[in-house]
Amino acid sequence: MNWQSINFDWNQARAFLVTAEEGSLSAAARALGLTQPTLSRQVAALEASLGVTLFERVSKSLVLTQAGLELADHVRAMGEAASRVSLSASGQAQQIDGLVTIAATDIMAAYILPEILTALRKAAPGIEVRLHCSNSLSDLRRREADIAIRHVAPDHPDLYARKLRDAPARIYAARSFLNRLNRPVSLEDARHLDFVGYDNNEEFVMHLQALGLPVSLANIKVSSPSGVVSWEYVRRGLGLSMMADEVADRCPEVDSVFDELAPVTFPIWLVTHRELNTSRRIRLVFDFLADGLLAVAPARRVRTTEPLFDGSFVYQAQTAE
Repeated sequence: MNWQSINFDWNQARAFLVTAEEGSLSAAARALGLTQPTLSRQVAALEASLGVTLFERVSKSLVLTQAGLELADHVRAMGEAASRVSLSASGQAQQIDGLVTIAATDIMAAYILPEILTALRKAAPGIEVRLHCSNSLSDLRRREADIAIRHVAPDHPDLYARKLRDAPARIYAARSFLNRLNRPVSLEDARHLDFVGYDNNEEFVMHLQALGLPVSLANIKVSSPSGVVSWEYVRRGLGLSMMADEVADRCPEVDSVFDELAPVTFPIWLVTHRELNTSRRIRLVFDFLADGLLAVAPARRVRTTEPLFDGSFVYQAQTAE
């Protein structure tokens, strides 16, 4: 291609095309957001550079000359191509990619987030997610994470937070553990049962006692600061423990115990730094997490009160209201 032969600019060509389409300089100026004198100078400059007359004035209207008619077809094709380029560039700009770090408990990361992140991967494949799994609060102000899923409200004005919902939690045990008892479990039985602890056993025992369970630290036979490890021990039949219904619902080998007790509820907060909330990438992931966490609906399995002839129990699924 002889690039030196291209001796007019697109702004002038666009001014000519819009004038031809609109039929007058005033209408074309309004369409382009220019003043009429500016538009007139651009059209005149194009005529001068090409050495042809493009318009003839008939009464109060502009009529294309033969040269103008021929040029209009070419410039119209250029306009359509320019429009496609603009849309393509806009589409590229809309694509969001980059790293987003999410802080969450290891239980949340292992049991609740996989489905949400699978959907996120399909919706925004350019986003890389890194999980910062900790049962302690991440400091968003120091950029330990971009987004945090917390169970306590943030207390700093630099943080943007949204409370999503309250999640119910109950005492659970593995079926293998319960079947070894060969009878329904009463609240009084709790003083003689093994429990699986988490990071702070003293605090955990206080919560159990507040529920009305006659337990002490002596009931905690095994514990771990890792929520995933402690919950795995519950699933393997090492003892009872507290767990969110939405997590227990994903583990068919466990069932709730002490169903006469009202469930404990804990809040789920989604938090980010106010500055980061202006990032389209962070905002997309934030909204995706919010929608996904709001959609979680546990179905709690409840044991019947009467054992079958072999000592096992019947379990029924109940969808949480």
